[in-house]
Amino acid sequence: MTPLSTHFDHLVLMMRDELMNRAPLFERDGYRLTDLAVHNLGSINRLIPLDSTYIELLGWPAGKPPQRKEIAEQPLGLDALVFRTEDAQATFERLQRAGYKVNPVQRLERPLLFQGKECLARFDTVRFSVQPVAGLRIYFCQHLTPEFIWNEAAIHHKNGAKSLDQIIVEAPAAQTVSTQLAAVIDGRPHIREDGANVIDLPNLQLVVKSTPNLSAASIARASILHEDGRICVFDPHL
Repeated sequence: MTPLSTHFDHLVLMMRDELMNRAPLFERDGYRLTDLAVHNLGSINRLIPLDSTYIELLGWPAGKPPQRKEIAEQPLGLDALVFRTEDAQATFERLQRAGYKVNPVQRLERPLLFQGKECLARFDTVRFSVQPVAGLRIYFCQHLTPEFIWNEAAIHHKNGAKSLDQIIVEAPAAQTVSTQLAAVIDGRPHIREDGANVIDLPNLQLVVKSTPNLSAASIARASILHEDGRICVFDPHL
């Protein structure tokens, strides 16, 4: 299969108000995390940058109510699939033409210290008012300052983690969900020999497997390719 031109951007790991307590567990696993950052929308995060993607540990300050409505009720765990766009406005218009209920482009910003200077990381995001795949939180992100995430210092990890290899989604009907998901990112799923439905992106593989007792789709797990060729399941420490 020819990979899609749509790249995967990042996988969100919802930490709710426990981010500060749980983040050191990932550092003990050998990941290099970015410093704590505060978004203009009130959420906080730390990142595990990889070669062309990253894992975002997302939450809000302990002891305070969440300010972002779309994450306030999200449980701990693997939370969102975020796809990259080079033009957020064009992506918004494409999705709107296709009949999806999508919000206008939203600017997200967070201050950070980069090479000794105070800078502002900026992103334009395209989010759905009604998610197109039941159970999955999906959105698109355009990086206006990618150099603040992907740089040589940030993507070097003691444990040798290099890139996201696969993300596994479990669903009550894998073929239906993979078709819905592929339509959102303008792609085509195919069925692997083991019966799993697969969407090949340029920088990772999305795999949808049937789990009949589920009422909706969910992100089950992710695997990471290491520099020595090992592929290991990512531990979300839940």
